[in-house]
Amino acid sequence: MSVSDKEREEIEKSSAPLIEHLIELRRRLIWSLGGFFVAFLVCFFFAKRLFNLLVIPFKWATQWAGLDPHKVELIYTAPQEFFFTQVKLAMFGGMVIAFPLIATQIYKFIAPGLYKNERSAFLPFLIASPVLFLMGASLVYFFFTPMVMWFFLAMQQVGTNDQVQISLLPKVSEYLSLIMTLIFSFGLVFQLPVVTSLLTRVGLLSSQALAEKRKWAIVLSFVVAAVLTPPDPMSQCGLAIPTIILYEVAIWSSRMIERAQARDRLAREQEEAGSSVASDSPDAPST
Repeated sequence: MSVSDKEREEIEKSSAPLIEHLIELRRRLIWSLGGFFVAFLVCFFFAKRLFNLLVIPFKWATQWAGLDPHKVELIYTAPQEFFFTQVKLAMFGGMVIAFPLIATQIYKFIAPGLYKNERSAFLPFLIASPVLFLMGASLVYFFFTPMVMWFFLAMQQVGTNDQVQISLLPKVSEYLSLIMTLIFSFGLVFQLPVVTSLLTRVGLLSSQALAEKRKWAIVLSFVVAAVLTPPDPMSQCGLAIPTIILYEVAIWSSRMIERAQARDRLAREQEEAGSSVASDSPDAPST
């Protein structure tokens, strides 16, 4: 069977009527929404514990500032504020927990329409995406959130005869918005190697183009960091510098993919040349 026959057979297997695609889409949506709803309920039940877990970086910042971490205090000024904060936290945690299920359902929906080599190429990126997101979230939790809160705590003023007392009393909703913004920002930025590798694999991007746009990427990294992070230089540089490093990683991964594709292309050409030579050679004379 020739290569074209194999491709034709895969196309016939992947083809299906529109109604079957819609039924499959509905099934995948039900599984995704159901998984998110279950994860949301679990996170909402443990919302206060989860919030106390997110406050730990704030406690580390108070230690760095020379304050008592046992006296960390957050407030809410509206009766419904803490309730809606728990709802937002449950939605955030539910999305994080249900992401592997949602990504799996997306992959199962689009996999029948892909070639076998495309499915094998897409699967590693499906695994790498949540891993990189967790790496970015861990960087926020263990380093950048304490650094940002320490920067804000350093602005407090001790009351004396000539000065008024100025203390930081963050609202629960504002603190949650801050740490969620940082986690999402770093998590999305850490997807840069995955996105560029996929674009390189399908031929929409090249390592040479990425290398030529390096200067623009550096400027854009600081602009995006200024938009996504709080208005302090620590968090802005903290997001821009990893973005630049990840951009260099993306260039390296794109070069590796291009080299692998070149080796595969050369191997196919040699195989086709060998098969054509074998078919064109005259039959051996009979004795």
